[in-house]
Amino acid sequence: MTKSEIKSFLNEKASFYEHPKFIETDPIQIPHLFSLKQDIEIAGFLTATISWGNRKSILTNAHKLMKLLGDSPYDFVMSHTQSQLEGLDGFVHRTFNSIDLAYFITALRHLYTIHDGLEPFFAIHAEKDTLQHAIHEFKKEFFSIPHPSRTQKHISDPHKNSAAKRINMFLRWMVRDAKAGVDLGIWNKISPAQLSCPLDVHSGNVARKLGLLKRKQNDGKALAELDQTLRKFDKNDPVKYDFALFGLGIFEKF
Repeated sequence: MTKSEIKSFLNEKASFYEHPKFIETDPIQIPHLFSLKQDIEIAGFLTATISWGNRKSILTNAHKLMKLLGDSPYDFVMSHTQSQLEGLDGFVHRTFNSIDLAYFITALRHLYTIHDGLEPFFAIHAEKDTLQHAIHEFKKEFFSIPHPSRTQKHISDPHKNSAAKRINMFLRWMVRDAKAGVDLGIWNKISPAQLSCPLDVHSGNVARKLGLLKRKQNDGKALAELDQTLRKFDKNDPVKYDFALFGLGIFEKF
C-alpha cells in the first residue's frame, strides 16, 4: 500500500474501534465508573499501572482495587489512615503488590497536596510536541518522598529509553476528546497533539507490518520513530491511530 492508502486504511480502522463497545473489554472501563475528575484520574492512573498481562485478570484486579478504595479513590487517597493502608494487604497483580499500592496511595496524596493534582504537573513539564520529558519529571516527583526501592519499577522512564506504554495510555485516556465515548477528555491543559502512542507488542507488530516502524524493539527510540510517522498522518491527533494499530493486532490478528 502507498502512504496515502495506509493513512486511509488506518483512519477507517481508528473510527471503527474508537466506539463505546471498545470499553467492554478494555481497562478504560474502570475510570468510566466515576464522574468526579479526581476519581477518574486516580482510577485511571492505578488501572493503567496494572495494565499488563491477561486482560481479564487486569479487569478483575482493577475492580477489586476500586473496592479496596471504597469506590471513592480520591477520598481514600486524601483521607486514608495507616490502618486503611494496612487493609490493602494481600492485593497483588503480577509483580505489583500491596507494598507498591500503599506507596502509590501515599505518593498520590503528596502530588495532590503539593501540585493540586496530576494535570497541572504534567502540563508544567510538557514540551511542544511530546510528554515524554513530563513523564520523566513525573517519575522523579512521584518518588521524591521515602519509598520502597522495589516500587520504582512500576513507573517507566522515557529518559531510560522506555516506551512507557502504560503511562502513555493513561495520558491518552485523560487528554483525548470524549466525544467518541471511549477516552475521557477531562484534561484541557494538554493537547492531543502532544500525546504518544501506547506502544506495545500488538501495536508495534502491526506498525512494522505496515511499514510505519523499522526498529525491532518496543522501546523509547521506537516510540519516537512511530510518533514521527503518525504525526505525518494527523499532527493534531496522532494517537487516534492507537485504536487502529491495537485493534488490528489484538482483535484481527493482522
